[in-house]
Amino acid sequence: MTIAEFIQKNTAEFERNGVESPRLQVEWMLAHVLNRPRLEVMLDRTRVLSCGELGTLSSLVARRAAREPLQHLLGGTSFCGLDLAVDRHVLIPRPETERLAELAWDFLSGRQSEAGGRLDVLDFGTGSGCLAIAVAARYGEVRVWGIDISRAAILVARANAVAIGVQNRIQFLCGDGLAALGPRFQVDLILSNPPYIPSGEIAGLDPEVRDHDPRRALDGGVDGLDFYRGLAGESGRLLRRGGRLMVEFGDGQADAVAALFEGNGWCVDAVEKDLCGTDRFMIAHQPESREDGSRFSGAA
Repeated sequence: MTIAEFIQKNTAEFERNGVESPRLQVEWMLAHVLNRPRLEVMLDRTRVLSCGELGTLSSLVARRAAREPLQHLLGGTSFCGLDLAVDRHVLIPRPETERLAELAWDFLSGRQSEAGGRLDVLDFGTGSGCLAIAVAARYGEVRVWGIDISRAAILVARANAVAIGVQNRIQFLCGDGLAALGPRFQVDLILSNPPYIPSGEIAGLDPEVRDHDPRRALDGGVDGLDFYRGLAGESGRLLRRGGRLMVEFGDGQADAVAALFEGNGWCVDAVEKDLCGTDRFMIAHQPESREDGSRFSGAA
């Protein structure tokens, strides 16, 4: 079977099984198995695949047709231009979360110019370590802390940090919430992409997410806001003066998340959109005076 024939056959197979971008996914599998750039493989369409290559590819196709994520099959994904390993123990980084890394970079660049010296960043719910590593790889003078409740996730994050070469500037901690951090722990920036799917909606997610992402990385409680309640109530003590908190949230959650934080004395600086134009990120700070104005009154 030639490369062109393999693409035609298995693109149709993926279409029958509801796989998104079917042709592109077949091409990525070919590039992975043949260990060649995807575009180079596409230019060699008449090449005949060996029996060994076909066997490996057929196994991958069967698993993908059963809706196992492509990133698990290939062993990794790209985030902010960095190649990161992922497996069933961590949430696969989403492209929209790259915007959260960019917002962090912008803030840290300005903060570094104003304050000078070393800056500290906390990545709450670090998972694969994608945000922590993206920050550390960008800024050599920034020290990053990544915390996650899952020991298996911490192992993945540490391995990714080593692969990127930033392991000396990131400390990964396994702990349940902010209680794992000392009473004097303070940072300039808190980042978090916490679980935000309402518990009752998880069963309706795509199989790639529902059956393969870790449940604790998805489940945000009955209304999806459990982790924001914890952050709003407990994380203010961790920020240095002038510091910022930046969080990602789910579709339609912008007002509820802002209300939670403002009801706990935070000032919301901005709600930012993702690449699709959907409200996706909130930036907030702790005012020097609690009399700083709020759009919402009362605790949410």
